Amino acid sequence: MRTVELLLDESADLAVREAWRRLADAGLPSQARHRSPTNSPHLTLATCPELTAPIRWELAEVAAALPLPVRFTGVVRFERPTSVLAWALDRDDALAGLHRRVWEAVTADSPPQALNPLHAPGRWSPHVTLGRSRRPGAFAGRRVHDLLPAPPLPVRLTTLRSYDTETGALEVLLPRP
Repeated sequence: MRTVELLLDESADLAVREAWRRLADAGLPSQARHRSPTNSPHLTLATCPELTAPIRWELAEVAAALPLPVRFTGVVRFERPTSVLAWALDRDDALAGLHRRVWEAVTADSPPQALNPLHAPGRWSPHVTLGRSRRPGAFAGRRVHDLLPAPPLPVRLTTLRSYDTETGALEVLLPRP
């Protein structure tokens, strides 16, 4: 499976890593414990079985629209099927439009059953994961707001990349020259 993700600007990346550290120091699930060299703060837009030539063509257009200014709106929790703590992003018109272009690219050349329905426009909740756990309710009842730094403002999404979950390879997706 291949992801399509956006990376954050340097100051936002550092702020997310500080939140990861604070969660880990408090003994809570944290992305800081994910030791892969590919682990970095990111926003997942979609997943698909492979990046075919037609998908890559469309993603090069998306990459040309970067950087994209966005803003964090606060802490959000998900329970699906893992417990996730994240900073939510405002799904303004620009971010929603960029996401829709990515979704249309992957759906146009991927089997529908291979796509994650949570990434579909209207269901997608833009967020940057701070911590996750397979333990249901891992963040429930915790005063995580007191542990976390304030989300950075402003934030820019700067780089489009893909992660191959089978090989572990990362690929930066560049605009066409």
